Parts: sequence; structure tokens; C-alpha cells
Amino acid sequence: MQVKEIMSRNVVTVDPSITLHDAAKKMVEQDTKFLIVTDKERLIGIVTEWDFVKKVAKDEKGILDAKLGTIVTRKVIIIGPDTEVSEAAEIMTQHNIKRLPIVENNVLIGVVTAMEIMAAEPKLVEQITELFMASKKQGQKSVAG
Repeated sequence: MQVKEIMSRNVVTVDPSITLHDAAKKMVEQDTKFLIVTDKERLIGIVTEWDFVKKVAKDEKGILDAKLGTIVTRKVIIIGPDTEVSEAAEIMTQHNIKRLPIVENNVLIGVVTAMEIMAAEPKLVEQITELFMASKKQGQKSVAG
């Protein structure tokens, strides 16, 4: 099975120039845990709930007026639509990520998440569970130290 068969095509995208406040509102309105940051359909990066938490924890004055581009993860691992679901799961596990943007001809066409992979390929549940456990351990380290 290829990721194009299970990916989400309705991806919430935003411009890097919007404020963190507006980006957070968009995430709530769209009920999403991440935003794909684009400039004229060109993928620039991704922003997750965790990115917001890290920025807010710095407790900087005027933080909500900061531009989204200040917290975007720019080194985004992408895959093509013909990538096998098992390969996508392996990439997620290797890089400790839960979302993979799908790009074709330099244009974002969708996103596949770890949850979508688990739903589509039950045999990969164990592998994806390792990803979530690694994230949980990483979060505990961050809190502890």
C-alpha cells in the first residue's frame, strides 16, 4: 500500500508571516495538532503543538505577536505519494516524527500521520507504538532536566 492511498489531502497550511496568536487560533478552529507552513504552495516547514509549548515556555514579552516563521521547523522530511506505507513508518521511527508531508513536483499534496498508518496497516502498530513511546520518554526528559 502506498501513502497516497491513506494520506490526508485537506492539510491546514499557513503563511510564515502570521502571528503565533493567529496560528494558535487556526489550530483550534481547524482542530489540528500541526500546521504546514507554505509560501505559494512551496513547503517551508511545519509547526506542531510542541513547538508552541517550547516558545511559550521561554516566557518572552510579546510572544503572541511573534511571527510563526520564528518557530517553524524548516528541516522537514518529505516523501512522495508512491512511498510504501511501511517505508513511511520506518522513516517516522528513524527520525522520531509523527507526520510526513507528501510532495509531488515540488507541491504539497497531503500529509500522512502515524495514526493514519496505524489505522491502515495494523501490522505496523508495534513499530509506530515505539515512536510514541520514544516521544513520551523524550518529553519526560525535557520536563525532568
